[in-house]
Amino acid sequence: MKSTLVRQDSDNLADVVVRGMQEKKAADIVVLNLKELKNAVADYFVICSASSDTQLDAIARSVEEEVEKLTGQSPWQSEGRMNREWVLLDYVDVVVHVFLRDRRAFYALEELWGDAAITYVEEEETSTAVK
Repeated sequence: MKSTLVRQDSDNLADVVVRGMQEKKAADIVVLNLKELKNAVADYFVICSASSDTQLDAIARSVEEEVEKLTGQSPWQSEGRMNREWVLLDYVDVVVHVFLRDRRAFYALEELWGDAAITYVEEEETSTAVK
């Protein structure tokens, strides 16, 4: 069983990842808490959608920059940048998945890890109203 400190670190890292995604207007952000699942590969999966391959790359870079700035960590492994359909950033305890919308529906990770506690992150509203 992991120590409490490691668990808190993964909680904080998942929050930082979400902030990095929000910086580039990622859509449909979900956090899958895998901590209580037997044989889980990480504590969290953080998943989001991008509307274009350009946005996909921007979101992945934003996550890397935000995590580096706030925690000093770099991903242990990074995959998918060349295909520009699904970028995976592996921070060991937190695995980040940035999908193009249609690829996300095809792989349906939320369904594969259906026993996980899922948190749906509400999209940040941008205020353009004139007061």
